[in-house]
Amino acid sequence: MPGGRRGPSRQQLSRSALPSPQTLVGSSCSNGAGLRNRSSTSVGLSAPPLTALISPEPVRHARIPELPIDSSVLFEFMLFLYLLVVLFVQYINIYKTVWWYPYSHSGASTSLNFHLIDYHLVIFITVMLARRLVWTIISEAFHTSSSSLLQYMILIAARLTLLTFCGWLLCWTLVNLFSKHSVLNLLFLGYPFGVYVPLCCFHQEARAQAPAADCGCLEQDPDGQTLRPRDFLALLRENLREQLSSSAPVPTHTCLLSPELIRTEVEGLKADFNRRIKEVLFNSLFSAYYVAFLPLCFVQSTQYYDMRWSCEHLIMVWTNAFVMLMSQLLPPQYCDLLHRSAAHLGKWQRLEHGSYGNAPQHLWSDSTIWPQGVLVRHSRCLYKAVGPYNVALPSDVSHARFYFLFHKPLRILNLLIGIECSVVLYQLYSLLRSDRWNHTLSLGLVLFCSYYVLFKLLRDRIVLGKAYSYPLSSSSLGLKSQ
Repeated sequence: MPGGRRGPSRQQLSRSALPSPQTLVGSSCSNGAGLRNRSSTSVGLSAPPLTALISPEPVRHARIPELPIDSSVLFEFMLFLYLLVVLFVQYINIYKTVWWYPYSHSGASTSLNFHLIDYHLVIFITVMLARRLVWTIISEAFHTSSSSLLQYMILIAARLTLLTFCGWLLCWTLVNLFSKHSVLNLLFLGYPFGVYVPLCCFHQEARAQAPAADCGCLEQDPDGQTLRPRDFLALLRENLREQLSSSAPVPTHTCLLSPELIRTEVEGLKADFNRRIKEVLFNSLFSAYYVAFLPLCFVQSTQYYDMRWSCEHLIMVWTNAFVMLMSQLLPPQYCDLLHRSAAHLGKWQRLEHGSYGNAPQHLWSDSTIWPQGVLVRHSRCLYKAVGPYNVALPSDVSHARFYFLFHKPLRILNLLIGIECSVVLYQLYSLLRSDRWNHTLSLGLVLFCSYYVLFKLLRDRIVLGKAYSYPLSSSSLGLKSQ
């Protein structure tokens, strides 16, 4: 009738009967979750899986060039030479004299008070600094192929001779130091080893997961079911075997499609990265301790030295050693490996309660590759997918930290460049304001080492910056979809 109420047309009925795309995406067929609508009711519809409706974009990785890396022997030799230079500089700062005075003055005969220097301590520090170089030479010689039995026997004899000489020299210096100094001073000689044992031997990640088996803190029973903590001697033997063995192989990355395999690969890379960071921290602190701090512990009470300058020297030595070890143990190829794994891992951003109340929400599933922007519920919390691929555990903080550190491939390199640039600028500022000859000499010698490290970092940054800024497409040259 003309004045009556019109009902919905046939076209409107057909449109309202069809579910919206958001309803299909939020259906409960893929992971058992329903869609939360405005009335907070669950709509259970039969729909294809989520990954069939929205497939994440394929992750494309940039192919970076093979940048030159110093060999192990060359790097250890350069690090040892740098530590010897800064040790010499520290002794100049402590035992300097007024050598420009007339010869009638008692302190004008030499530039240093050589009679106050304990040469046994210098030899002890030199042997401790050379331990990495000696062991690297022995390890490299051990892996070289010997064509005959005679060459193999000569190689074994040379290694034994070198180790025997170093051990005898170390014992000789310790005996002389024990006869001259007090017990309190002698405790400073082995203090870093007391820190190394709990840090690298017994501070392990005790998690009963398959990737955590490499940490070495748990031991399986013969049935392979229960786990119990390892005893002191077992951990000590395993750590000693690890130190005497060759370096661990660098992990490899494959573009896996299984979320479980991606998480397993990330766990292995996390364990390897933590091991490298521990090695960098310990060796940098070890070098700075023996080079810049230990000589101060054996200074006589009547000897005056500039405490502020010695502390600045200690900080600069530790910073340079830290950057040098980081650039060697975390080369560009290794950082690119971590970046590729982080791109497949993804990240979840936790949302506050009440956010996105009208958007589709799903229950998180460990067998689903979630696309970007999807909302999931896990452990009574709401999370939003951030990365293009998201297979990380939403409540795992280590996964979020891994993605934050490595989803940008140049983050670590930029951090090292910032640290080294700050050190170089501060050294130049101190050099311009220095009014003492020992400060000028020490800064001039240390700056040469800092310039070399900064040059290598800037070279890698320029090359990698151009490689990663290249458009990521399947048809681009130099890039490959894996």
